[in-house]
Amino acid sequence: MIEIQNIHKRFDNNKVLKNISCIFNEGQTNLIIGESGSGKTTLIKILVGLYKHDYGSVLFHGQDVGKMKTKQTRKLRQEIGMLFQGGALYDYMTVEENIMFPLTMFTSKNEQEMIDRVNFCLKRVNLENKNELMPSELSGGMKKRVAIARAIVMQPKYLFCDEPNSGLDPKTAIVIDNLIKEITEEYNITTIINTHDMNSVMQIGEKIAFIHKGELWWEGRKEEIIKSKNDELTNFVFASDLFNRLRTS
Repeated sequence: MIEIQNIHKRFDNNKVLKNISCIFNEGQTNLIIGESGSGKTTLIKILVGLYKHDYGSVLFHGQDVGKMKTKQTRKLRQEIGMLFQGGALYDYMTVEENIMFPLTMFTSKNEQEMIDRVNFCLKRVNLENKNELMPSELSGGMKKRVAIARAIVMQPKYLFCDEPNSGLDPKTAIVIDNLIKEITEEYNITTIINTHDMNSVMQIGEKIAFIHKGELWWEGRKEEIIKSKNDELTNFVFASDLFNRLRTS
């Protein structure tokens, strides 16, 4: 479980996040939704340690990140998997080398142990025997699956996904959504997904947090969205054709 308490963040005179408190549940897909510029990407970057918040607390299983010693912080970072928006694969590395990279950086496994772990992760994302391919030889969906394999290679407790369906066709996006949800449940991971894809919300969303102009405007289950009386949330989600069909059906 991850809990944030009264998080504030500003860049110069721009208040990006204002007093946000929320709990993200273990073993579930927790989705952060909101318009572009609402602050959801900044929040994700604070959670993974890329930005420091100005005020408030971030707790991983009850431990305040701001009060951790260097050794504790290093251990926590090894428990975090990150799926970047574009996949962020290294173009000059093979699929195998991309997935193995975190193992070479953060573990003392020998080469065979690392290869075995890579092969396990490739099998889990349905990319067996693709070890020697280069990123340029992969489709968009395959790149995302390789990126997921790399994100889980360290057996993380926490998985962060930044717009995982960006650039994908609807059919492939469903495949990626389902894969993330399966992995979350299978390994009891605390998964947090930053998205504006309403199909993802209805497909795999469990806990939903809606960020509006830097504030937590609404939170709840996906089933509660349609009945919500929150005008900002309603205006945001019903801009999607999917939600308009659900509202009128």
